[in-house]
Amino acid sequence: MRMILSVLLAFTLMAVPAQLYAQVKNSAPIAEPIVDIVPIADPAKVFPAPMKLIIDATDVTQAIFRVKQIIPVANDEKMVLLYPKWLPGNHAPRGEIEKLAGLKISANGKPVTWRRDSLDVFAFHVDVPAGAKQLDIEFEFLSATNGNQGRVVVAPKMMNVRWHQLSLYPAGYYARNIPVDVTITYPKGWKAGTSLRPARGAGDTVTYKTVDYDTLVDSPAFAGAHFKKYALSDRSTLNVVADSAEYLAATEPQIEHHRRLVREARNLFGSEQYDHYDFLLALTEEMGGIGIEHHRSSENGVNREYFTEWDKGPGRRSLLPHEIVHSWNGKYRRPKGIYAPDFKTPSRDDLLWVYEGQTQFWGYVLGARSGLYSKADTLDAIASIAAGLDQRVGRAWRPLADTAHDPIISARKPKAWSTWQRQEDYYNEGMLIWLEADQIIRRETGGQKSLEDFAKAFFGGRDGDWGVVTYDLDEVIATLNAVHPYDWKGFLQERVFETTKEAPKNGITLGGYELIYTETPSAFIKAGETRRNYVGFSHSIGLWVRKSGVVSGVAWQSPAFKAGLTTGYEIAAVGEEKFSIDALRKAIAASKTTAKPITLILKKGDRFRTVNINYNGGNRYPRLRKIGESEGGLDTLLKPQVTGTVQHRSELSG
Repeated sequence: MRMILSVLLAFTLMAVPAQLYAQVKNSAPIAEPIVDIVPIADPAKVFPAPMKLIIDATDVTQAIFRVKQIIPVANDEKMVLLYPKWLPGNHAPRGEIEKLAGLKISANGKPVTWRRDSLDVFAFHVDVPAGAKQLDIEFEFLSATNGNQGRVVVAPKMMNVRWHQLSLYPAGYYARNIPVDVTITYPKGWKAGTSLRPARGAGDTVTYKTVDYDTLVDSPAFAGAHFKKYALSDRSTLNVVADSAEYLAATEPQIEHHRRLVREARNLFGSEQYDHYDFLLALTEEMGGIGIEHHRSSENGVNREYFTEWDKGPGRRSLLPHEIVHSWNGKYRRPKGIYAPDFKTPSRDDLLWVYEGQTQFWGYVLGARSGLYSKADTLDAIASIAAGLDQRVGRAWRPLADTAHDPIISARKPKAWSTWQRQEDYYNEGMLIWLEADQIIRRETGGQKSLEDFAKAFFGGRDGDWGVVTYDLDEVIATLNAVHPYDWKGFLQERVFETTKEAPKNGITLGGYELIYTETPSAFIKAGETRRNYVGFSHSIGLWVRKSGVVSGVAWQSPAFKAGLTTGYEIAAVGEEKFSIDALRKAIAASKTTAKPITLILKKGDRFRTVNINYNGGNRYPRLRKIGESEGGLDTLLKPQVTGTVQHRSELSG
């Protein structure tokens, strides 16, 4: 009987929803199809005349750019104007449309109504009056005045002029087919560096030579009251702005390292895919940091003591080598999915482990070859990178290839469990994969060939050709096989597209080194701790801690994780001692000689809690240890390839 009742009850429960559904019929609309009415870019169409862009950049106090723009009418009754959305080098839709304000459009001296597209909010529909020859446009770009509003591009003594923030462009055209004339007024007495070249100037107002819109967006400017430039070669210049004049005090040996960087890059790739190249370097704590590649320049924001505290460690000196490599890898040679005709077309980032990963690899190599990084610092950097990637246990569910979509998925926002969620690992893990490829080629060819042969064949081209040549995965594999036949398809499949158990460290071993852990941090790690606002104990208890005591990261499944820690807690005390970095480091060191857990008193808001971390391994910091005594492949890779001093023009005037 009990079984029969159970069956009847189950049947009744199953039947009720169906009966209710039969009795009550909710409204159920059919969705309208989504139709994108913004014209797509047509490679055959050429915009009839140059747009004119007139910018007032003098308001440093309130950081407001005032823009006037004249856009010729191309015999259309309707025009769609676009604000750049998908930004090259960002690999994501990072256009700051929210900062465009006060938009006014007129024609023939009368206001013209505009309407924002309901599907693409970066697009504006304009009904052009009959007979109008041009649209006269005005708006302000309200740049960030605080870091919580976005990156700060205007500081009291410098600014970063980014043309995509200060312009609209007509839909339906390849950006390379839209000519534009730019005139900008800088603050009084300021000087500017950019890969654009002036056509004329009067006082603080400069008019640049006509370029296409694609080139304009790819040619930002750094301007400042404290400015100096150095000739690095007949084609390349280092443009430096600083918060204060004292930070411009570069020595001749320091500048010589930058000259060697240019020479080593030219030697590596066998060509220079630019007519000229301008490093834009900001030494600042007031303007937002940056590292963005362009074909004939790069935007680089570092600490203001870049030159004046040179002997305290390499600091951010890996940035410029990375960015100049992008002129070849990322700008001249570009994945087919990343190349776009305009700034509306989405980026498909699948091959970022080539675009960024191999750039990261060559960046560290050129840093060592030029002397911007010492060999010891480079080895310590590789050790730190490899050990950090081993902590990315998220590789068990998320293959490296999938991290290439992170710029779109997370937009570099903080993550609670980054070692499990993974981040943009295609940079550094890509570097380790290309290190292994280099060492395999050296081993298989008895040192006669290396990944340098791939670099020349794949990225090299015609001098001065700053166009774009696209590639796909098949070409990458074919070029590797042309350098030396090997199962490169299987090699990349296993390391890039499949889940793995640990970081790909075989290149380190093949290069004659092994990853070990010591009780004291390397000079590279110490310098990083001094520069950053947090200290890493990730290889011991699994914590990253700010110097204030706030936990900024917890490694997944680490001792700290198992003790229940999360980001955001403040460590108030270590045992019975008030928190300090030294107190925590001493407690971890003492764990080797006792079975007692490490006790931390945590604070969040008004609440306190005590946790015991079960760990007895002492402090652990990654290093590379040489295997054997002879020169290994990694030693050979990092050696300078160009000897002697560069023949250069005299230092340019600041």
